[in-house]
Amino acid sequence: MIETGRLILRHWRVEDASVLYKYASDNRVSELALWPTHTSIEMSREVIEKIFMSNPDCFAIVLKESSEPVGCIGLVPVGDEHHETKPSEREVGYWIGHPYWNMGITTEALEALVAYCRDNIGLQSLLITVYNRNIASQKVAEKCGFSSIDNYLYEGVGSRAYRLDL
Repeated sequence: MIETGRLILRHWRVEDASVLYKYASDNRVSELALWPTHTSIEMSREVIEKIFMSNPDCFAIVLKESSEPVGCIGLVPVGDEHHETKPSEREVGYWIGHPYWNMGITTEALEALVAYCRDNIGLQSLLITVYNRNIASQKVAEKCGFSSIDNYLYEGVGSRAYRLDL
């Protein structure tokens, strides 16, 4: 568990399926994150069980004020990266529910994850890949000190890679 002023980053739980569905069924979120829009609570439960819970470095972004998960942040599993990584580097992925856009929550979560990776995992650098149309995620990366290193195509989609040396 990682704690910040407003947030707790904790592992996902099966009982989070309905709240995950609430945010992951929103096309505005899934379109920019480049994953399928969730079509049922069961689909969200499967994502939690098969993807989130199997990744020890995947965290629900939970608001302390409500105890509700409103997004997700973590390290992309090795082998599932969207851009070539350097040795001792991992890719970070994140998203947040639409009602929480432009509130600084994702920036706060990323800053906490960066500190966790630097202090507990011993990585030398982190990579973020972002769909070119996802300007907000690009701004989050830049606010947290990541620098743009490459414009590229991932599965035919224009994307940008950012790196932060730890």
